[in-house]
Amino acid sequence: MLDEFSVTVKARCYRHRSALAGLLLFVMSVLLFLTEPLPQSLDYHAFADQRPFLQVPNAFNVLSNLPFALVGIIGLAVLRKRPGMCRELVAIYLCFMGGLVGVALGSAWYHLNPGNNTLVWDRLPMALCFAAFTSIVVAERLGLGMGRTLFPWLVSLAMLSVLYWHWRDDLRLYLLVQFGPMLALPLIIQLYRAPGTLWLWLTLAFYVLAKVLEIWDARIYELSGTLLSGHTLKHLAAAAGALMLVLKVYWAGVDGTSRTGRRKTLLKGSDK
Repeated sequence: MLDEFSVTVKARCYRHRSALAGLLLFVMSVLLFLTEPLPQSLDYHAFADQRPFLQVPNAFNVLSNLPFALVGIIGLAVLRKRPGMCRELVAIYLCFMGGLVGVALGSAWYHLNPGNNTLVWDRLPMALCFAAFTSIVVAERLGLGMGRTLFPWLVSLAMLSVLYWHWRDDLRLYLLVQFGPMLALPLIIQLYRAPGTLWLWLTLAFYVLAKVLEIWDARIYELSGTLLSGHTLKHLAAAAGALMLVLKVYWAGVDGTSRTGRRKTLLKGSDK
């Protein structure tokens, strides 16, 4: 009886905290769209390090995208060598790993000639990776069925956010797609435990580091004696974050079914 009561209390706490995360995301969405449209500043394309190398313009910002392709290819190989995993969840992981290869190509193309017309090819695969990562966390923590259902919707919204920005020069939807999950995902990871938690935290930590390096692009370039810019290091940090997810798959596997089963047990207990 005491065990059933404990399970019931935990299930209700999880529901309340999940609802709080959803409420925060909703409030953020409303506040964002109450603001004026946010056009893409052309200053964004003026990166600190514009040095050519072997006739490649902006060479360091171009070549620093290679780790994305390397991590994506390694991730695809790891998934192939782990038979018996949940096929639906593996499919989402495949989209994430393939998206990394797309990021390498799209970002390299953008940095060869920075501008809004090339930036769209950088942001499309990035948006796919954001949608896939969010779906992975939801599937492993809240239930495989929920993650599987959300995935096509999140991908569609992510692609739409990039196209909307490109057509209307309004970043609001894209910012919501990129930063909105960053409010909810830490709560989900903390509240719904599963194998590989440390790797997910490392993924998020490297993502935050990448954003900081991006903001400090010129300052880091100056402090390093024009050796490396913040944006170049941003690419390396973001690729390292993606590598943490690959290492999670390698060491902890893809956990979908077990987490779903545990969640169902909690919910059944809450109905008693």
